Amino acid sequence: MSENRTHVRLGRSATLVSRLWLGTVNFSGRVEDDDAMRLMDAALDRGINCVDTADIYGWRLYKGHTEELVGRWLARRGARREDVVLATKVGEDMSERLNDGGLSARHIVAACEQSLRRLGVDHIDLYQMHRVDRAAPWDEIWQAMDRLVASGKVGYVGSSNFAGWNVAAAQESAARRHSFGLVSEQCLYNLAVRHADLELLPAARAYGLGVFAWSPLHGGLLSGALAKLAAGTAVKSAQGRAQKLLPEMRPRIEAYERFCGRIGRDPAEVGLAWVLSRPGISGAVIGPRTVEQLDSAVRALDLVLSEAESAELDAIFPPVGSGGPAPGAWAE
Repeated sequence: MSENRTHVRLGRSATLVSRLWLGTVNFSGRVEDDDAMRLMDAALDRGINCVDTADIYGWRLYKGHTEELVGRWLARRGARREDVVLATKVGEDMSERLNDGGLSARHIVAACEQSLRRLGVDHIDLYQMHRVDRAAPWDEIWQAMDRLVASGKVGYVGSSNFAGWNVAAAQESAARRHSFGLVSEQCLYNLAVRHADLELLPAARAYGLGVFAWSPLHGGLLSGALAKLAAGTAVKSAQGRAQKLLPEMRPRIEAYERFCGRIGRDPAEVGLAWVLSRPGISGAVIGPRTVEQLDSAVRALDLVLSEAESAELDAIFPPVGSGGPAPGAWAE
């Protein structure tokens, strides 16, 4: 099987992953467990082979609950484990205990063992650093990650919420150790927040990382938030990061929803299709709460925006600076 519109290589690795990843951050508090099970089944049935979670997910109930939920799903599905690229994360504080967080070698190894236990598996396909730990030397981080890879407990290592220079530092350190290094980065990226264009995407491209955008609709802001608020049907778009940014961006969101109405497309599908069309973006991590939202995301894979439509979106949501990578975005 080769790359196509629905599947890509995981960075410079040979492993194929779906362009859409099923994110589980809304499970364990916003999505009931039985509904989450059905969503994971539906995602796999629709060709989405990557389930993305984190050790901290489920904090609305207790940290680790979502990994346990995914583990119960995998146990029920048996042989389908081999159809799933299982991704989780490490680095956030799991308790108030000293050393129960961050990216020390001690915590990375201990946290991996705990994630394996909660997930009920013998290996994690993609183990991602959830955030940068400025106190942890890269040699220490790679010492732990190399140990986990060598033992077969981790397949690949990825990052999340890194800056471009963090990616460069990680990869240069890995190269000195003759390690494979990072294969992927998850970053916040959507029409409303385009900072990754400046340095992260160029760095990822230079070092062979696949980039998967999280919150491609900015927590519902780009899914028709104003229309939903007017109709009283808003859920995510009435809270969190969408709620915080809406007052500042209301004129742009109004123009965006008018644009989507004029071309006869659902705003959620337009926003996701735009992200998937961007150079340097391998795919997106979606967080549907219903099968209907999942199907909307799948439809976005087939939506191709014309050059004129993309240009109009750029006019509504201008890139940072003069556009393009740094330093040209501000120095030319």
